[in-house]
Amino acid sequence: AEPRRLMRSGLGLIVLGHGSLVLGAIVHGSVLRHVAGARRAVTPEYAAANVVSVCSGLLSIAAGIVAILVSHNLSRAVLHWTLLSVSLLNCLLSTACSVGLALAIALTVHGRGTHLVRGCNSSALPADARTAIATNDCPFNTTRIYDTALALWFPSLLLAAAEAVLSGRCCLVALVFRGIGPCAHSCDKEQV
Repeated sequence: AEPRRLMRSGLGLIVLGHGSLVLGAIVHGSVLRHVAGARRAVTPEYAAANVVSVCSGLLSIAAGIVAILVSHNLSRAVLHWTLLSVSLLNCLLSTACSVGLALAIALTVHGRGTHLVRGCNSSALPADARTAIATNDCPFNTTRIYDTALALWFPSLLLAAAEAVLSGRCCLVALVFRGIGPCAHSCDKEQV
């Protein structure tokens, strides 16, 4: 049963990784390119959260592929160590991505979106990004930027958290296959 669960975890990581990539690309295309403005000054928390989200998605896909390979080749020690290293790195990166996205969401909600519209050179910027601006020279709708960012960051946060959980599980399975950890002695490796 363990190889089948490992294969399901690998498939789940591949699907979640693709979801993170797509959401990261949409955030970049619909939010961050407008936020950058003419000066190309994106606040670091948003750029870092987006880059880490995309990297986490790519690494999740790689961890999923390695997990599927291990589920079909249980006797190869090199694949066990590869799964251990890739899934541990992905678990750490996905956790960092979750924290970064939570920070970006908190900063956006706390600042009422003022950091999101910083790239706009209008003197009529409101204190709240959800307020419609009647006379401004912004090339984008400030209300749409705020709502779109939050609507895309919440699912991206959930995907990153799920990636961290599945990667942690793959890491534990790799440890069990190598005979390391508290569960390794109760698991019969020949049976698996």
